[in-house]
Amino acid sequence: MSEQNETAPGSSARQVSIRRAPKVPVFLLLGALVGLLTALVLTAAFPVDPLVGFGATFGYLCIYFIPAGLVLGALVALILDAASKRRARDVTMERDTVQGEDELS
Repeated sequence: MSEQNETAPGSSARQVSIRRAPKVPVFLLLGALVGLLTALVLTAAFPVDPLVGFGATFGYLCIYFIPAGLVLGALVALILDAASKRRARDVTMERDTVQGEDELS
């Protein structure tokens, strides 16, 4: 059998790129969670000033570590996105248009 490179009258073909792209919001959420857990561990690891308290110290560290975790998550997502662009494959996509009969017998 031979392959036909012709397209039918009701079809169209074009080149598309297929790749697996990372979901950036997931990486941002995980980065923020890592920042939150890092702030919690650092607050619990050292003695807390009795004049300030645990909650205030934890909140203060969250101000710095959550955005740092967001940036770290975004950088990981960008690196994975660049790697997925290198592994992208170009394929030919063909779209067929089919017209149905009004009445089926």
